[in-house]
Amino acid sequence: MNLKVKTNINNYSVIIGKNLCPKINKIILKERIYSQKFLLVYDSKVPTKMIKSILNRFNTKKIEKKKIVFNERSKNLKTVNSILKILEEKNYSRNDCLISVGGGICGDVCGFASSIFKRGLNFVNVPTTLLSQVDSAIGGKTGVNSLSGKNMIGSFYQPSLVISDINFLKSLPKKEMICGYAEILKHSLINNKTFFKFLKKNFIKILNHDRKVLESAIYKSCLIKKEIVEKDEKEKNIRKVLNLGHTFAHAYEATIGYNKGLNHGEAVLLGIMSAVEFGRQKNILKKKDYEEIIGHLKKLDYCNLNKYFKTKDISKIIYYMKQDKKNKNSKINLILLKSISKPILDKSFEQNKIRSFLKNLVY
Repeated sequence: MNLKVKTNINNYSVIIGKNLCPKINKIILKERIYSQKFLLVYDSKVPTKMIKSILNRFNTKKIEKKKIVFNERSKNLKTVNSILKILEEKNYSRNDCLISVGGGICGDVCGFASSIFKRGLNFVNVPTTLLSQVDSAIGGKTGVNSLSGKNMIGSFYQPSLVISDINFLKSLPKKEMICGYAEILKHSLINNKTFFKFLKKNFIKILNHDRKVLESAIYKSCLIKKEIVEKDEKEKNIRKVLNLGHTFAHAYEATIGYNKGLNHGEAVLLGIMSAVEFGRQKNILKKKDYEEIIGHLKKLDYCNLNKYFKTKDISKIIYYMKQDKKNKNSKINLILLKSISKPILDKSFEQNKIRSFLKNLVY
């Protein structure tokens, strides 16, 4: 399955399927990426045999490799500098290529390094998690975390090519599959009620790696994001809907210190739950749709903030919500739903309203 993403900065293919890594050199040439040198940066969690299946397709004199332990704590400028150091020392040109093989953090960091080295070199993203395949690999957002929050330093830089090999997903535990499912669910909620019904019916098959259903869900999810990104590449307007639940989610992640006990996708599910609850309390979201969404989240077992937070954490959550890039003043901006497939942009609320809301969820 192939998608073509067309933006003002770059047009590129998103190729989805199985057994793609052993063909990576041919795919790169077919996409007219004529680089002489390659730097392969990969996550330490990626199975060794998958890395070898990529390296074996290149002349060893033309490709360098670097393994990095990627997590939220290593998503910083120090890691970016370690990549830039290799590119500088080996005198890579703007026509050469950085290949990222890993999850969303790996792609975000490598994409950012690619965007700032000599003002941009070719960047091939090979996402290895369900989350990265349906979300971060598409759209050109790159970046790292800072002391004030998540993804505070970054750029918009579209990849030259995205290769989503679903063979990587075989090694993912259920927790990681749920992590990716969160973004698939989000895409259905902001854009396509029919897709939401498909997910309600088939989510167990997706989590259990049913290849046909999984590949279809990835494609449909990527298609939704592609269409939104093409309309609003730099998040000036409609692209903001992709942040449904994320203002809460990023604050939850930061508050817990990016602990492995709560990964990004799980935080997004809790964030969606929070946005849905908040929207219903404010009489924005229709009751019937509210019940459908919450019912599905309960089946996934992501409706309880008390598993992760106590009342004492609320001030810290509010602090990080205030740091969100979408805020334009002292109020906190939220993306909410009027109904399934009908999101609302730029609804801002006083901090005390959100504090009161959280006090009813965390006690």
